[in-house]
Amino acid sequence: MAVYRLSEEGHVMSKVVVITGAGAGVGRATAMHFARCRCDLALLSREPERLEAAAAEARRYGVRALPIPTDVADAAAVEAAAERTERELGPIDVWVNVAMATVFAPVSALTAEEVARATAVTYLGQVHGMMSALRPMRRRNRGVIVNVGSALAYRAIPLQSVYCGAKFAIRGFTDSLRSELIHDGLDIALCEVDLPAVNTPQFDWALNKTGKRPQPVPPIFQPEVAARAIAHAAFHPKRRRWVGMPTVKAILGNRLAPGLLDRYLAKVGYTGQLTHERAPANAPNNLFHPVPGPYGAHGRFDARARSFSLEAVAARHALATLACFGIAALAAWHARRYVSPR
Repeated sequence: MAVYRLSEEGHVMSKVVVITGAGAGVGRATAMHFARCRCDLALLSREPERLEAAAAEARRYGVRALPIPTDVADAAAVEAAAERTERELGPIDVWVNVAMATVFAPVSALTAEEVARATAVTYLGQVHGMMSALRPMRRRNRGVIVNVGSALAYRAIPLQSVYCGAKFAIRGFTDSLRSELIHDGLDIALCEVDLPAVNTPQFDWALNKTGKRPQPVPPIFQPEVAARAIAHAAFHPKRRRWVGMPTVKAILGNRLAPGLLDRYLAKVGYTGQLTHERAPANAPNNLFHPVPGPYGAHGRFDARARSFSLEAVAARHALATLACFGIAALAAWHARRYVSPR
């Protein structure tokens, strides 16, 4: 797999990174993390002013940042963005697929157009990104693609059927492509980073047909937790990373007792995602058109969101974690052996 040379300060040197969904939310936080790592950035998203603001923020770290307004549901637009990145920034080293769209609604309230659009952004957007990244990466036989998945790619929940279906599909497409890369003997890494609930603006601008203001299913994590995991996956490629203990619990729990979780979510899946506040009648909706405004990485849940995940830190420092557990176990054994009973 690709190995990244570091400067004496520990920064990744001279890497070109493409990030979709970079205008806000996890994509925005991820862009800033890569900028701090001294990576040059191509930033893809639909809303031009917010994208330019993200690029200006990234440039403060001394890197090049190229904002490219792009609807990832448009394959030709994504391909054009990849070509422009290579022309203006240089060979693409890392491509991160973050862009997503969702609808908060029971299936009975969805329209075919809403399902098609959310699927085109969340699922096909990542497919388009993978295909556009692969063309130059195959020629050079190097590169890393990081797909952002979710705990909901393993355990679906009510009111987000479109999003869950798209994330399940991403997992399937990613696994198929990975086998093909291995078959072809290519040194291209393909990683999936599965996230827990994250404090992003999507809960303020996603199409919502429930009548109540939506919220992430607690516990909630800050987008910087996700950004650190995504960057680590890019610099230390691994097949899959689960971020946060809630993600681990959801995935393993569904493997052990899916029927029990069906019934449990039927009882708590609605209340866990909806607040007691009524949704404003004029609430913004970004499904078909971008929502303007100075949205950033964070949503409105800063007071409840966690900026740290012990599980994510342990995953990034697996050897050190194992060593600590080993030392602790040895110390406990030593204490039991040599401490005399009273």
